[in-house]
Amino acid sequence: MKISKRAQAVPPSATLAVTAMAKQMLKDGIDIVSFSAGEPDFDTPKYIKNAAIKALKEGKTKYTPAGGIPELRGKIAQKLKNENNLDYSPDQIIVTIGGKHSVYESMQALLDPGDEVILPAPYWVTYIETIKLAGAVPKIIKPKKENNYKITPDQLKQAITNKTAMFVMNSPNNPGGFAYSPMELKQIAKTLEDTDIIVLSDEIYEKLIYGDTEFVSFASLSEDAYNRTLTLNGLSKTFSMTGWRIGYTAGPLEIIRAMGRLQSHMTSNAVTFGQYAAIEAFSPDAQSQIEKMRAEFQKRGEFMTQKLNSIESISCITPQGTFYCFPDVSGHFGRNINQTEINSSMDFAKALLEQANVALVPGKPFGFDENVRLSFACSLENIKKGLDRIEKWLK
Repeated sequence: MKISKRAQAVPPSATLAVTAMAKQMLKDGIDIVSFSAGEPDFDTPKYIKNAAIKALKEGKTKYTPAGGIPELRGKIAQKLKNENNLDYSPDQIIVTIGGKHSVYESMQALLDPGDEVILPAPYWVTYIETIKLAGAVPKIIKPKKENNYKITPDQLKQAITNKTAMFVMNSPNNPGGFAYSPMELKQIAKTLEDTDIIVLSDEIYEKLIYGDTEFVSFASLSEDAYNRTLTLNGLSKTFSMTGWRIGYTAGPLEIIRAMGRLQSHMTSNAVTFGQYAAIEAFSPDAQSQIEKMRAEFQKRGEFMTQKLNSIESISCITPQGTFYCFPDVSGHFGRNINQTEINSSMDFAKALLEQANVALVPGKPFGFDENVRLSFACSLENIKKGLDRIEKWLK
């Protein structure tokens, strides 16, 4: 049977693959501690679930406009105005089937074969594959670890060519856990002025920030930034609604309309009763729920970082956002652990899972083979147990 070259070229998601493997081992009765999941371990707030049940009972199960119901797009526009200082009309917003759909649709609408996309590492695994699916060329910038994995304006400037069509910004960053400061973002925005480069700003982790970290939307930095930026967000992380598949994109009307035309043929609308539930997610009740989850993640992240840094030859920056730690484990490369040679993040992750029953994600698919990603979207008890196993295994 013939499989297209396009499909053959796409590897499975490394994060989902490790999560699936860990779940299967648990199902087989093996005591696994999994740090692989990219989703909150909290339940979706009850008031959102009740809104979905209400919508179902009221028969809201039919097609809606492909780009989303007006009521939800209006709520999103209001949220962006009040919380992000971004003035978008509802027709400048499209509701998508999760954040991945927003990324894919944005790139399909904007990129042509041969276009270059500047992609700072570490990067979410989906970005690079979606760039390739659009026929474009990923141009990776690898920052220095001493700069907390953040690129500099000079690095960005040097990467720009006459083929550059897009720059991907993800702050707070998955997998790195770091966030760019408002000043750092302003410097990047300034570097892009007088170019035709579109910025894809993925802000899905905007509410999960810690310490004195300050979040600002890239499009809010200047009029120029506003005119060149697509703001991507969704409900998966902030409201623990990963399985609901509700994302959204806001940006220049011409681009949103192009995305809408694609969506009308690809998927049509996001799930109808899910859209009505999503309206309630932006209610005043949300803030206390968000803060409860954010505070718990901050506590877990601080504990995980301290423990990782106490383990010999491992170094980890303290997360400023998200629910990930991204430690450098390359100090253990070249070792033979239980008759297994460790020379890469893939070797490290595979041996750890097989020998110590701990699942994490290798850093190579994120563009940093020296690192691994651990999610602290699990109980503090499991975090302690899993990190103790890692320490014992490395000894």
